[in-house]
Formats: sequence, structure tokens, C-alpha cells
Amino acid sequence: MPKSKTVKNYIRTIVDFPHEGIMFRDVTTLFADPRGFRMAIDQMLHPYAGERIDKVVGLEARGFILGGAIAHQLSVGFVPIRKKGKLPGTTISQDYKLEYGEAIVEVHDDAIQPGEKILVVDDLLATGGTAEAGIKLIERLGGEILSCAFIIDLPELGGRKKLEAMGMDVSVLCEFEGL
Repeated sequence: MPKSKTVKNYIRTIVDFPHEGIMFRDVTTLFADPRGFRMAIDQMLHPYAGERIDKVVGLEARGFILGGAIAHQLSVGFVPIRKKGKLPGTTISQDYKLEYGEAIVEVHDDAIQPGEKILVVDDLLATGGTAEAGIKLIERLGGEILSCAFIIDLPELGGRKKLEAMGMDVSVLCEFEGL
């Protein structure tokens, strides 16, 4: 009997993208496969069965794909955290460091109400910089973060440890070694 595929089996690795020495973990192959995509969404939801979740927050950009699907499954609202200048309404912003510079993310100032239970989702946890910035925005609006869920963790880059040091619960579906 053939072994069942896991979420990790649907993820393609592209060598030297976007720079030499990087092993890019490409989730578009997971998203393109209906079984793989459903498996990922179901597994991301599983730890939160029976929990109250008011909104799902997706981090730009692949977090929008996951977050929209998860919010739909839960019948709750979806909130995007976007790069600076992409949201049309009044926003609050948070800067953060990248491996190669700095960036700013924003959220609408009325997207989350105080006390709402939030699930943060994205495809990949690397250094944790984007997730940390998103968490700070949510907390500034009074949201209570239930957990942060990712498909992939790159443990060598320390993102999970960073988020856990902030008091966050972190859930991942698979890990890849290296950068």
C-alpha cells in the first residue's frame, strides 16, 4: 500500500531563489492541488476545534490565501495585514526588520475590536519579523491572539522561538532545514 502524501510532499523547493544559497519553499504547488490545499486548511484548523475565533488575520501575501479559506471554513471575518500604502482606509502601521533591510505593514484601524479572539496565519515562519509586526498591530487594536498558524517553519532562522518568547502559541504543519 503506498504511503499517504503529507502537506510537505506538495511543497516544491526551488534552489537559489530569490538569491544564491536560498532554498525557496514554494507553496503554490500545494495551493494548486485540491487535495493538498484542503489537507493544509483542515490541518491548520484542527488545533482550534471548539475554540472561539472571531477573526482570522492573514499576513501579506500568501497568508491572504490561507486566511481567506480558513475564515470561510470558520464563518468568521478575515483581516489582511498589508504592506504600507496598499490599504485604502485609515490605518495603523508597524515597522520591522528584514534580513536585507526594513519594511512596514499596516492594518485598518477599525479592523479588529478590543477583545476579539484572533488567529494569525501565513505560509512560512522564517525570522518571525513579519509575524511579530502583525502581532503588535493586532495587540494595539486590542485583539487577543489565540495562536499563530503556519504551513512551514524554518527552525534555523529562529522565528518560532521569537514568537514563543512573545507569549504566542505557534502551530506549524511541517519544517524544512536550511534557509
